[in-house]
Amino acid sequence: MKWTDTLEIAIALADAHPDVDPARINFVDLMKKVQALPEFDDDPARCGERILEAIQGAWIEELA
Repeated sequence: MKWTDTLEIAIALADAHPDVDPARINFVDLMKKVQALPEFDDDPARCGERILEAIQGAWIEELA
């Protein structure tokens, strides 16, 4: 997975962290959780606020 795979990342995060409320997570913690996913393999420097917002939004939608 790469940073641009926001939906795949959101699904993986929902599965890996069912106890986390994605609406309340800060971007530093979100970035760490994404990087900790076993399927994730991308450069941290390629991540920005817009990507994290997209991941967070997709994660919220995944739980809706």
